[in-house]
Amino acid sequence: MLNLSPEQFVIKPALATINCEPNWQWKRKAPIPNFDLLYIWSGKGNLRLNGKDYPLQRGTCFLFRPGDWTTATQDPANPLVITYIHFDVTGEPEIIPNHHRILQDRIHFESLLSQYVRLFLVDTYGAEMEGKLILKQLMIHLLRADQQEETQQKEEGEELQSQILYTIREVANYVQQHPGENHTVESLAARANFSPRYFSKKFKEIMGQTIQSYIVETRIKRAEHLLHYTGMSVTEVADALGYNNIHFFSRQFKAYTGKSPSEIRMISGIRKPSITKMPSKRKKNA
Repeated sequence: MLNLSPEQFVIKPALATINCEPNWQWKRKAPIPNFDLLYIWSGKGNLRLNGKDYPLQRGTCFLFRPGDWTTATQDPANPLVITYIHFDVTGEPEIIPNHHRILQDRIHFESLLSQYVRLFLVDTYGAEMEGKLILKQLMIHLLRADQQEETQQKEEGEELQSQILYTIREVANYVQQHPGENHTVESLAARANFSPRYFSKKFKEIMGQTIQSYIVETRIKRAEHLLHYTGMSVTEVADALGYNNIHFFSRQFKAYTGKSPSEIRMISGIRKPSITKMPSKRKKNA
């Protein structure tokens, strides 16, 4: 509503600040015919707007639009204190405040509400012109609050994504450091504090492959290193990396590298040093 001038706001006589009776409830039999600003000063309750429920508490603020369906109830032990203001506009608003928010910066907003209601308690000179100016200010306040909330949600979303990225990479690093462990999706998801389904989805998004593929690839890379540089036998490498079946290990190794473990070991030229006995010294004949 930033594009509207104060003159385009149409004051309606329906406005008040009220302390709701213990048995108060709001049940409309028809949709709201105009704009309606509702603010909760205190109390507890629930409001249903177009089929969605919203809890009512201090600072809760709604801007209903023409055609909205609403009902509301309150906690009789904690009755509501509310301000409502009905108004219309001429012209087409380019931006309309969101239906709902919980205001954090309330002092200025509450002051404007109180000032607006006081204008029409008695016949005040210039009340309608001032009321239109206040309505414009109230709409600006709501739009600013909506923008701040959207910015905060965006920042929180970016922070969450950063935390997810860090967590997935930490798990990937753990797999690299412990390639011989019996890793499962469930055990790694528990380490990340994610559900297995969510963990699998995020791992593939971030690492570009499934967790199962990453585990196998990490083991094969480690096996290749061990065969190249340590002189360990194929059986020893397979056992070190958690393979109970050496034939399965060999097939998986070849599928990833194009060569068998034995070929890699032969290429490296490293053999375990053989243990030879030193010749015993013969005693010299006296």
